Amino acid sequence: MARIAGIDLPKQKRGCIGLTYIYGIGRSTALNILEKAGVDPDTKVEEWTDEEQGRIRTVINEGVKVEGALRSEVQLSIKRLVDINSYRGMRHRNGLPVRGQRTRTNSRTRKGKRKTVANKKKATK
Repeated sequence: MARIAGIDLPKQKRGCIGLTYIYGIGRSTALNILEKAGVDPDTKVEEWTDEEQGRIRTVINEGVKVEGALRSEVQLSIKRLVDINSYRGMRHRNGLPVRGQRTRTNSRTRKGKRKTVANKKKATK
């Protein structure tokens, strides 16, 4: 079993797909890492030798920010936006969509479950 950056990679997947299970590594980054390490992207994770795993680990440690370090950097960026009271920071603070999406309809993921507001009753004569 290959364990890189604290993540157990799935054995049966191809190398370029298996690396994407690490937070911060997508398809193109995975292909770049495997190219630098000199590993064929089509070989399965379980077929990697210990030497190949070591080379992949070195490439990731030297050039790519992943997992905990990346998560903390993202959180610090969001905290900075909130602290300086930017528009994006206010949207983060209020739990609303940050990148210009509409909120009159949709955006239920950010806003949460609907909170129904009753209409005013009409005055009777």
